[in-house]
Amino acid sequence: MDNFLKNWGEAAYTSLGFFWMALWAFVLGYAISSLIQIFVTEKRMQESMGADSGKSVLLGTFFGFISSSCSFSALATAKSLFQKGASFISSIAFLLASTNLVIELGIIISVFLSWQFVVGEYVGGILLILISWILIRIIKPKKLIKNARKNLDKADDDESEEKPLKKKLKSSESWAKVGKQYGMEWKMVWKDVTVGFTIAGIVAVFVPDSFFQTLFINSGEDQSSFSFFTLLEHVIAGPIAAFLTFIGSMGNIPLAALLYGKGVSFAGVIAFIFSDLVVFPVLRINAKYYGWKMSLFILFLLFTSLIVTSMILHYGFNLFDMLPDASAGKSIIENDHFQIDYSFYLNIIFLMISGVLVYLGFFKGKKVMHHKEMAPKSPLLEKILKWVAFASYLWLTGGILVKYFVL
Repeated sequence: MDNFLKNWGEAAYTSLGFFWMALWAFVLGYAISSLIQIFVTEKRMQESMGADSGKSVLLGTFFGFISSSCSFSALATAKSLFQKGASFISSIAFLLASTNLVIELGIIISVFLSWQFVVGEYVGGILLILISWILIRIIKPKKLIKNARKNLDKADDDESEEKPLKKKLKSSESWAKVGKQYGMEWKMVWKDVTVGFTIAGIVAVFVPDSFFQTLFINSGEDQSSFSFFTLLEHVIAGPIAAFLTFIGSMGNIPLAALLYGKGVSFAGVIAFIFSDLVVFPVLRINAKYYGWKMSLFILFLLFTSLIVTSMILHYGFNLFDMLPDASAGKSIIENDHFQIDYSFYLNIIFLMISGVLVYLGFFKGKKVMHHKEMAPKSPLLEKILKWVAFASYLWLTGGILVKYFVL
């Protein structure tokens, strides 16, 4: 019993320490994302993405990058663009770019892992798009695309006028919208982040290495010694692990760091990070938009691209002797997360910035209308996730009380 209580306290302390490490990065990432989404217009994107050509793919990638957001928001925007005339491949490019070429995700990865994973995230995001494009050109799913368009309701034309950027920057209404968007970003991810960081602490303390050695065969060996089939198993097991703990890409990063610290291959961890679009909630949403046949085709497309991309990245980094050391993941468990260091001062600064954005959004922006389309989530799953998040708060509170007042 005493051992359980000790581990409980340590797990709760580790979860809170992980979040404290990442807090400034979350605020910075969501602040940048909110600024871009308000000041950079998405109007007429579909006009530039209509042709099934390299230019439309490049534009879809660029628009996705500047519209970086959570998976559910990206699904809704990609659907809207496709509905209004964007080509299928450019819509897929937009979807992949807006979930993988993500500023805030890169910042969080740099906090928990190493620069190699940041490079892998962005280079891999581009590879995912290129491989998906090649697969679509080879398969030519014209009938599926035609039926998917029929499955969507006819789009309404957007007649709203766009203000010039200079006027937007001077407009108090626009800054109020930035504050509102910042609040929406947190509203979209608070449950995922809460559950993700709680699970990361539990995994770090309670789950033995033997579990990871069973799920990821031969984990713990030297990164450069993994055989092709071992790597292939890892990149397949990565999405399975993400499916079992679907908590969104941002909440998954501490878990990704733990996996790497436990000896999972670079390819397997990259596959785990890239898996936010190949899980059941996303499959169900795509089925609701386009029909099950197209949804399963998108799953095949993204899963295949994910496997090939992860393998290419692993062998590419290994070729140039750039695979990161496993200490990139181990160090986050061993660190004292609450030191008076750069993280402490950055957290203070960005908490003040967060306070300003909340003030702009919820006090200055009370009468400002701002709505962003979201993909239709399952009410049951959302309710379950909410209660799991509340249970996580109880777990964390109890663990800290046990650590400091019981033991």
